[in-house]
Amino acid sequence: MPPRNHKNWLATPNVEYISSECYNNADIFAQEQERIFSKVWVPMCHISEMYDKGNFRTTQIAGQNVIAVNEGMGVAVYLNKGELRPSGTIDYVSPYKGKVLYSEVKHGGMVWVTLDPNPTQSVDEWTAGAFDCIADAIDTEEMEVFHYHKAVIDTNYKLWHDTNSEFYHDFMHYFNRVSGFNDEYFARKNIPFDNGNVNVSSFTVNYEEYDGFEDRGELSFPNLPPNQWYMVDLFPGFNFNLRGSAYRSDSVTPLGPNKVLIEFRGYGLKKDTEEERQTRIKHHNSIWGPFGRNLHEDLIGVAGQGTTMREGTEARNILHGRHENGTIHDEVGMRHYYAEWGKYMDVDPATPIAA
Repeated sequence: MPPRNHKNWLATPNVEYISSECYNNADIFAQEQERIFSKVWVPMCHISEMYDKGNFRTTQIAGQNVIAVNEGMGVAVYLNKGELRPSGTIDYVSPYKGKVLYSEVKHGGMVWVTLDPNPTQSVDEWTAGAFDCIADAIDTEEMEVFHYHKAVIDTNYKLWHDTNSEFYHDFMHYFNRVSGFNDEYFARKNIPFDNGNVNVSSFTVNYEEYDGFEDRGELSFPNLPPNQWYMVDLFPGFNFNLRGSAYRSDSVTPLGPNKVLIEFRGYGLKKDTEEERQTRIKHHNSIWGPFGRNLHEDLIGVAGQGTTMREGTEARNILHGRHENGTIHDEVGMRHYYAEWGKYMDVDPATPIAA
């Protein structure tokens, strides 16, 4: 490669790319709240977190406080007018009820809600088939949450999507390298669906290759072959991972251009015996718990990326030009996501800020 000066490095490359301004601009963040998060379906919690009448969960969507309440005959979701804890039980919910919101319970018992007063798509239409790869595994038996934790990270929420969309960062995960890097792993497909959604096809994880781990096939989810791993990545930042014996969901709540709240849930089957549940918890936490083998490495990675792209840093081009026949190292998922993002925002992600 010939020497390059500063002007050469800033020249626009002849490949697909977006501007780093997509991640750090306060005006863009405000527009995302209005144009994206106030329109899409959001998986706010799981039905098992509110089994009994009066149980509730709260969240924030596009700056609006939202409360989901088990009203005895089902779950209803409202704009939240009161000041409540994130979860709990209340006997009298009327003072907290604002406008009723559209909601559905779908895809393994998730409670979905949208702020859109006139949604044009159901949850099934919105997810557009992305869950088909794991539907038999998560819908056959009732599931329940056995693990919850949250993280507030100084980074843009889209970087959490990105780390779930591109797989070359897997090289920083020693566990993944040991237990999965083979021809089958690299041949997995990154499959786009409507509405910016993607799923990633499966392969067999060789858990026993990692010192201290064992085969996890015995507790595979219903209709799931032993030790398989599927992933569903939903626009604009919700992720679902199924690794044989354990299932995880991530929900993002953007708090600012450079701050995001991520809620992590781990799931087992309601019918689990105590021994089975403890095994699932061990399997989940050893990979995805806050002190597991993978999750904290991902969070450190996106925090570092966010630091390099704070507002006021020099705008750079983030390349999405890798083409590998739709396999996991193909950046098709990134291109698919930012094409959808550009539609909602009515901008070209390569030049998101008017000159």
